Amino acid sequence: MSLSRRALLQSSILGGATLVAGAAQAGKSPEHWDQTYDVIVVGSGFAGLAAAIEAKKAGASVIVLDKMPTPGGNSIINGGIMTATGCPQQKKRGIEDSPELLEKDILKAGLYMNDRQKVRVMAEHALENYNWTVNELGVEYMPDAIGQEGGHSVPRYVTTKEGSGAGIVMKELDMCKKLGIPVQLKTYVEKIVRNDDGRVEGVIVRKGYRFPKEGSGKQMALRATRGVVLCYGGFARDVKYRMLQDPKLNEQLDSTNQPGATSELWRETSRIGAMQVQNDWVQSGPWGSPREKGLGSGWKFNQCAAAEYGIWVNSDGKRFINELANRKIRADAIMVELGNGKKCYAICDQQGVDPLIQQRPGSLEFLLENHIVDKYPTLKALAEANHIPYDALKAQIDEFNGYVKNRHDPVWGRYINNVEKPMEKGPWYLGELMPKVHHSMGGLVTDMEGRVMDVITDKPIPGLFAAGESTGRIHGAVRLGSVAILDCLVFGRMAGKAAAENK
Repeated sequence: MSLSRRALLQSSILGGATLVAGAAQAGKSPEHWDQTYDVIVVGSGFAGLAAAIEAKKAGASVIVLDKMPTPGGNSIINGGIMTATGCPQQKKRGIEDSPELLEKDILKAGLYMNDRQKVRVMAEHALENYNWTVNELGVEYMPDAIGQEGGHSVPRYVTTKEGSGAGIVMKELDMCKKLGIPVQLKTYVEKIVRNDDGRVEGVIVRKGYRFPKEGSGKQMALRATRGVVLCYGGFARDVKYRMLQDPKLNEQLDSTNQPGATSELWRETSRIGAMQVQNDWVQSGPWGSPREKGLGSGWKFNQCAAAEYGIWVNSDGKRFINELANRKIRADAIMVELGNGKKCYAICDQQGVDPLIQQRPGSLEFLLENHIVDKYPTLKALAEANHIPYDALKAQIDEFNGYVKNRHDPVWGRYINNVEKPMEKGPWYLGELMPKVHHSMGGLVTDMEGRVMDVITDKPIPGLFAAGESTGRIHGAVRLGSVAILDCLVFGRMAGKAAAENK
């Protein structure tokens, strides 16, 4: 058997005769292509649809593939909050912000494991990206609402009127329809075809795939004359794969992700020699609720009300963390408390839920009706119902109220919102906290054009591009909340345009 230099190198690095065979197979092109496009986009979330739109506008013929029966992936159930530094909502509130401050926050949370050039580009495009979603896609955001996720120095996220990522995804799908871009569902990408010259020529798919039934659907070969753009998202629902990366992320931890967030294409891109980094940095959302499955709705209260306008305490009635610290710091702190046999709660008064009522009409009623959040006439009633020592809780709230009045938290360094008021007016509200596996920070290494790098040569793989959660080195150790949409749209658009121009 004749082996290329690539196959020999892969055999040496990856180990063994089995992988030599795999490398040789990776170089085998199909005898017949069933369909041909200029650009094939894998994944129909924020990044994939943005890539498809820009590729089509650049003159390419485009198809979007998704293995699931409905479009949108995690994006469509996303919380609908997007970093928008410099937006009108910030200006209405008199909030001083800048791309430089956003960049600083992202790098600090990422422990400087980020690609600094990409972080700078992303921060510089925050306002332009907001305007693109409004002016080109027609996305509607709450006009007066501006929020702050953990790790951000100031409030800077806007919220879609729908209160979810569907407010953006549906507009992207509308644009795809307008531009004549087919979005083909139930199409599982089985293999990425990389030939002996190292170029990605297309994909082998199963059309009519019935998730998660392996081998279902009709096998077809789809050719991409200019490029394949990988926007297949993360692997938070794949317990086996996530435990290989981080053994702590076992089956006892729920995930916020949709069922299709699995590892097949993470493994496939490894097989064809695509470079991946930081895959063991997997983020858990600290604002999850144990009273519901998946992403649910409890995060809306735990984060948008209690973290921004209330406090988080353990079952001793004591604050245990800065409620606006980054996600890893907060999730780790909760896990320590749970490991010590305590529960963790998010608490605020009526003033704290008023912004939630304004931003997400109907959400509080849903949370109360389903007992995801509980309402109490007095703080004492709240403490007694949840076996929290009332005197300790009251003392903690009085202490924190002093920090609010002074606009300074000397204990945890919490940012005090410039419209935040002391917690004094009942009724009182309580939600429970439980981290859930949320986001894969690592992934494919790409250059500034979204070209995927080869693990052996450190050079771009011809014909292969990527964006969104399938890529790494943007968020580093921790992704700040509300930056995911910004990341996906900015780099998705760039990758789609670059793929279309790759003639």
